[in-house]
Amino acid sequence: MNVWIAVGATALGCYAVKLVGLLVPAGVLERPVVRRLAALLPVALLAALTAQQTFADGHALVLDARAVGLGAAAVALVLRAPFLVVVGVAVVVTAGLRALTG
Repeated sequence: MNVWIAVGATALGCYAVKLVGLLVPAGVLERPVVRRLAALLPVALLAALTAQQTFADGHALVLDARAVGLGAAAVALVLRAPFLVVVGVAVVVTAGLRALTG
């Protein structure tokens, strides 16, 4: 039952955030600072999520095959590879290194 309470609370919270977003005056949304923040915030959140998923294991900081895969993906991005190739390179390098190290 506790799970359904959490699901309901999350749904209500998401609805409230959406409602607050709709109630913000248009003049506030047109400010340059707000526009810049709205453009940069998703990138920062995605970078933080990537770093957390790559370098954390529970409460410990780890360097393993995921870090090498992320590095390989970064190299593919620098070489201007398409997104699917970047993901594929990261997967192949990570899986290959895990297979080699056991």
